[in-house]
Amino acid sequence: MRIWVNGELRDADDARVSVLDHGLTVGDGIFETVRVAQGRPFALTRHLDRLTRSARGLGLSDPDQDEVRRASEAVIAANPTELGRLRITYTGGLSPLGSDRGDAGPSLVVALGETSRRPDSTAVITVPWTRNERSAVAGLKTTSYAENVVALARAHEQGASEALFPNTVGQLCEGTGSNVFVVLDGRIHTPPLTSGCLAGITRALAVEWTGAQETELPLDILERAEEIFLTSTLRDIQAVHRVDGRELPGAPGPVTAKAMRIFDERAGDDLDP
Repeated sequence: MRIWVNGELRDADDARVSVLDHGLTVGDGIFETVRVAQGRPFALTRHLDRLTRSARGLGLSDPDQDEVRRASEAVIAANPTELGRLRITYTGGLSPLGSDRGDAGPSLVVALGETSRRPDSTAVITVPWTRNERSAVAGLKTTSYAENVVALARAHEQGASEALFPNTVGQLCEGTGSNVFVVLDGRIHTPPLTSGCLAGITRALAVEWTGAQETELPLDILERAEEIFLTSTLRDIQAVHRVDGRELPGAPGPVTAKAMRIFDERAGDDLDP
C-alpha cells in the first residue's frame, strides 16, 4: 500500500505522522471517506466541500482542495483496486500536549483500502447513548469517533451492522457511520440536520433524487415505520430487515427498492454529482 503523507507518497511501513500530532493526542481532526470503483472516486467535489466545512467548524485552516485532489489521484493510481475506501484525514498537526494547537500547520494523510459491496439489507439496533445536537462539533465529520466505536461494538455483539442514536430530546438522529430514513404511508422521511446528524453526502443525494422529506421523528418511529433504510458512502442505500427485536420481512420493501434503483442509476450517470 502507498499512502500520501504531508506532500508525498510513502510505503505503508514508512507512512508516519508524529506521535504529538493533535489528531492523535486529542482527536483534533476531520476526515472524509470516498467510494472508489475501478479507479474512479464518487462525488469527490461534495466530499472536499464538506471537508472544508468541517475544517472551518473545527477552527482549522481550509484544506487546499487542489492538493487533496492531487493526493487522492496519486493514491488511487498507486493502489489499483476494484472497489475501495479512500480515506482523507486532515488534522491540527504537530502540537503541544493538551488542547492548545501548535503553529506547525495541519497534517494531511490520504490512504486507500479495499472493500466489498454491502448486502442489500442489514440489521440495526438502537443504543441508549445520545447525540448532542447542541455540541460545538455537531454535524462535523471529526476524527473523535470513540463513541461510535463503542456503539458499533454493541451492534456487532447483537448481530447487527449499525447502531442508531437518538439526540438529547429523544428524536431519531443517525447511525455511527450512516444516516437513517423511514417510510411512512409510502413517503420517505429522514431527520433534519438540526437533529444533530451528519450532513451525509449520500443522504443529500438520496433526498434530492427520491424527494425524501426532512422531518423531526421520535426514536420510536422505528417501531412503526413501514420500511427503514440507511445511507452512507459505502452502503449507498441499504435496507434494514431488523431493528432491535422487530423484523421487517421482505426488505428491501418497494419504496426502498425503488430508491436503490434510482440511486444506482443516477450515480452511474454522474460520478461527481
